[in-house]
Parts: sequence; C-alpha cells; structure tokens
Amino acid sequence: MIPFRDENPTTRPPVVAVGIIALNILAWVFLEGLGAERALSAAVCNYGLIPGEVLQRLPPGSGIQMGPGAFCAVDPGPQYWTVLTSMFMHGGWMHIIGNMVFFWVFGNNIEDAMGHGRFAVFYLVCGVGAAAAQIAVNPSSAVPMVGASGAISGVLGGYLLLYPRVRVHVLVALGIYFSRITLPAYVMLGYWIVLQVLGGVLSSQETGGTAFFAHIGGFVAGMVLIRLFAKRQYLEQRKVLPGGYGYF
Repeated sequence: MIPFRDENPTTRPPVVAVGIIALNILAWVFLEGLGAERALSAAVCNYGLIPGEVLQRLPPGSGIQMGPGAFCAVDPGPQYWTVLTSMFMHGGWMHIIGNMVFFWVFGNNIEDAMGHGRFAVFYLVCGVGAAAAQIAVNPSSAVPMVGASGAISGVLGGYLLLYPRVRVHVLVALGIYFSRITLPAYVMLGYWIVLQVLGGVLSSQETGGTAFFAHIGGFVAGMVLIRLFAKRQYLEQRKVLPGGYGYF
C-alpha cells in the first residue's frame, strides 16, 4: 500500500518537513549523482552507516564489494558522523521517492503537533534510534546502511498514537493496476509495521537489502518520544479541524 494523502489538515506551514525533503533531494542530486553507478557507490560507502566500522568490529581495509570496481573499505577509527549522514542517502530512485512520499503524507502533521524546532530534533533522534536498532542486530556488519526510512518510521510511530482514526488514502497494487482505497491510519500503519516485523524475521542481515530492524527501531522510538515532543496546546488547537484530532 502506498499512501498519497490523509484527511488531516495542518495549522502551521511544514517548513522543517520541506527542508528535510530538500536536503534529501540535494544529496541525491549532488552527492549520489542521480543514481549514477560510480557516484552512488561512492556516496553510499562514504556517507552510509557501517555498523562494524562504527563499533570498531572490523579491521581497517576490510569491507564489501558494492559492484564492478567498487569496493567499500572500512576506514580506521569509528565514523560516528555517518549516523546522521546516512539518513540523507538513498540506494535508488524508488528508495528516495517512496521515502519522501511517506514522509510528506505523515510528517507535516507531526511537525504541526510539535512546532518546527521540536520536530527537527524528534526526526533526528528517531533516526539515531533506528540506526541503533540495526547496529544492535548485526554489530559486525560491513554492509552500509542508508536511507531516511528509519527516521521516517519514527514519524509513522508518532502518527499512529496521535491520529489513529484519521483517514488515509492509499494506492493498492492489483497486478499491473492500482486501486485507490481509504483506510483509518491505525489499519494502514499497523499493516506496515507488521510487514516490517515479518521482513526482519525472515531477512538475512548479511547481504544488504531493506533494513527492517531500523524501521522497527525508528517506529518504536517515535511511539515512545511522541509524548515528550508533542505540545498539548497544539493538539488542542487541532481538535477543531475536520479529522485533525490529536490525543495521548
């Protein structure tokens, strides 16, 4: 299911959400070369989060082959800054498009419930929580982790608690066709997190692919942190909006 709209109006302009989307697009264009193989491999290697490198579980010079002529070697010393830079890197066109669509549908309402500064911190902290979950699952991995989906999962977790009954419009693939349906947020997001849990249980963490445990970790972080970051007075203001109710 692909969400494309929710029935949840906002009262404040989503300036931070727009800024985060812009940063992801700029990184995709100028650092990852719009997905060109050489630029993409270099950016993922240089700015992606390698668990074994951060925790110093891998010897310098070891690494993983990322494609023809592209070997990602482990640098000496823990590269802690990649915890943040990896949140703005992506592995392909569908990766960045899918992440930004999910973020736009749900992120503007979470920013509206917190205010701009709080939302920026919330987003980054959820991303750190997502990275920590993925590292904990495979601390010696040499596979670079990239993508905004861990931080975005935190946004989804917060949305589930604040607006479980808001109607979300989604596209459902039926073979080569798409059908449009409307679901309560708790159904759509509940289905999504169940898929992440099943994917994490069934996946291999050694060969790359989707970082399911980062999604799970980010989602849990968002559910835990939403009570600390959301402003009750902002939620009270939203109760007068159609579908824009928020509660703890």
